[in-house]
Amino acid sequence: VMENVSVDTLFTLSGLNFTLEQRITLFFLTLLWYIMILLGNIAIIVAIIVDKNLQEPMYIFLCNLCFNALYGTAGFYPKFLLDLLTSHVISYAGCMLQGFVIHSSVCGDFSILALMAYDRYVAICRPLVYQSVMTKQRISIFVLFSWLLPLYCMFMNTATLLGSRLCGSHINRIYCVNWMITSITCSPPKANSAVSYFNVLFYFGHFVFIFWSYLYLIRTAISSKEKWGKFMQTCLPHLISLITFTTTVLLDLLYMRFGSLDLSQDLNNFMAMEFLLIPPAMNPFIYGFKLTKIRNKFLNLVYIKRKDVKE
Repeated sequence: VMENVSVDTLFTLSGLNFTLEQRITLFFLTLLWYIMILLGNIAIIVAIIVDKNLQEPMYIFLCNLCFNALYGTAGFYPKFLLDLLTSHVISYAGCMLQGFVIHSSVCGDFSILALMAYDRYVAICRPLVYQSVMTKQRISIFVLFSWLLPLYCMFMNTATLLGSRLCGSHINRIYCVNWMITSITCSPPKANSAVSYFNVLFYFGHFVFIFWSYLYLIRTAISSKEKWGKFMQTCLPHLISLITFTTTVLLDLLYMRFGSLDLSQDLNNFMAMEFLLIPPAMNPFIYGFKLTKIRNKFLNLVYIKRKDVKE
């Protein structure tokens, strides 16, 4: 059935065929998980903004990574929590917005992780020029582009879908993504395919750059105990974060493009949600425990509170 698209067009989403008791249980578990994501990322952001000792390039990039986690999860969790209590439908405008937010957040993560890799490369491999390379002005430009580029790339991706005639209204996913909207258009726009492939290649380039940076860093760090210690202290959290995020996104992409319909609903949902579940919750703990300055900041706060209680 061909449909003229309007703002009032409704899509039905899949993946929530649960009983009322299961929905309520899932609602409270999801709410607790989302609160943990919010508290963890906000704690890191506040610690970096408040403490002048943490206003170094590495921590500024980390602060933006946490902001991006809040931005991306805001595109999924509030709507998902609402769906658990009401009907699992979404308007055309809401679907396009959700796809844009989730996609741009994923791309934003790659941009910020690339900046972190470059920062560690300069700090460990070219320490004598670090201060002259990572100036405040340059950091500001880097951060600005790490937000503008993903937003622009995903805006172009979303814009090329607008107005396409639809031959269906059911999205076989727990939330909206552009690929699923493309799959129900009567004739997928060529411009959208071109932009999608460009975006994939562009961000694959980010991944190659990050991978090369860490290979070079490891090779350089092995030659010196001091450099190896610095690598383990500051780069290990980035590596764990990168591996976790890339694995979850890659699995989701592979499943979305080549996935089997024989998989259970629960596994289907997990594959779709894992990059919105694991990295946003893990990153604050990885960086909070491993990066000395952030860990010390939180330990000092706990110590001061205990001292105040005793007095």
